[in-house]
Amino acid sequence: MGEVGAPKVSRGETTPRDRVVNVRQAEQAIRSLLRAIGENPDREGLRDTPHRVAAYYDEFLGQGEDPGDALATVFHEAYDDVILVRDIPFTSLCEHHLLPFTGVAHVAYLPRDGRVTGLSKLARVVDGVAHRLQLQERMTRAVADVIAERLGAAGVLVVVEAEHLCMSIRGVHKPGTRTVTEAAAGLFLEDRARRQQVMSLMLGHRG
Repeated sequence: MGEVGAPKVSRGETTPRDRVVNVRQAEQAIRSLLRAIGENPDREGLRDTPHRVAAYYDEFLGQGEDPGDALATVFHEAYDDVILVRDIPFTSLCEHHLLPFTGVAHVAYLPRDGRVTGLSKLARVVDGVAHRLQLQERMTRAVADVIAERLGAAGVLVVVEAEHLCMSIRGVHKPGTRTVTEAAAGLFLEDRARRQQVMSLMLGHRG
């Protein structure tokens, strides 16, 4: 197989993140938060908490990478049918409550002109998009957009299943509740029968 460069086209949420986490400022804010909830940030158990939490946000949100870069290298292969990777685990952060939501993403695409990418690259796209403050709906759409635009796929279908801690440990207190979102592009948007066929491959193994 011969390697070729992938086109770099992006818009909206698929563009590189120029966010930089100010760790020192985050530490100060977390100290203030601890005081605001009636804690003493200088007691032994909390003394290093501001640094640990700020470091976590820096690790999770501050990478500044473009998830589409995972698709920078593609291959030519005589294959034009569905490629599906399912049950890709991820963790993201709800922008409404700063609580995690975790689950799996199922990603399928139809190559155009034999352009395919490594299977692990699809998981990298999911991870790259997930490491943001966001909504599940937006994440699902962004993964589909990245693959459609950067890989030039003829069709893309993404389904995300996740449990949100903002529903599990607060509010309605419904642990185990899962939210399912989907986003389609290209042929999967136009051909609903084909789309349903691929969705059955994604979700049919649930039994």
